[in-house]
Amino acid sequence: MVLADKANSSRAIRNHLRQRGIRAVIPVPADQQHHRPRRGSRGGRPPALDRETYQQRNTVEHCINRLKQWRGSATRYEKTATIYLAGLHIAGIILWSAR
Repeated sequence: MVLADKANSSRAIRNHLRQRGIRAVIPVPADQQHHRPRRGSRGGRPPALDRETYQQRNTVEHCINRLKQWRGSATRYEKTATIYLAGLHIAGIILWSAR
């Protein structure tokens, strides 16, 4: 399943995901919604949006934004992947305990 924002709502992206059997949870922008009736039967059926699943994307985005407040994880000063991952773990523990 791919959770994406409205900027990734194109026919090409949706077809690419569909060919690979990946479910897309992407809202349709307002301009695409308004053009669909104008195209008539060629406009196709509007893609379904699972709102409950899409809300999980918001949770992930908030978590990433909070982790980026840590300078070391945002700019990746560490030279090795293990030290970078350890820094992410420490930041996650501190953010989780501050709840």
